[in-house]
Amino acid sequence: MFWSKVYRVKDEIVVAICDQDLLEKTLDFDDIKFHISKKFYGGEIIDEEKAVKLLENSTIGNLVGEKIVSLALKKKYIAKENIILISGIPHAQFIQ
Repeated sequence: MFWSKVYRVKDEIVVAICDQDLLEKTLDFDDIKFHISKKFYGGEIIDEEKAVKLLENSTIGNLVGEKIVSLALKKKYIAKENIILISGIPHAQFIQ
């Protein structure tokens, strides 16, 4: 299960998805704190099928977590080189 939120900005559909257990966690990235906020990611809880539909219909994606990043990689929305680790947690972004 995942948390997801969809934003519509002009002609873009931005989807933010994180693994369910990561919401409201803060990760360290060098001198930066990366907060996985409910405000940005916490729209609704979705399953894998709904996540794939959101990825399919989005133009921009922001993904955090082992499960969602693995799913996006498997479905070819991202490539391995798009993935960075923040405190050991995978994060990826894409533009279609």
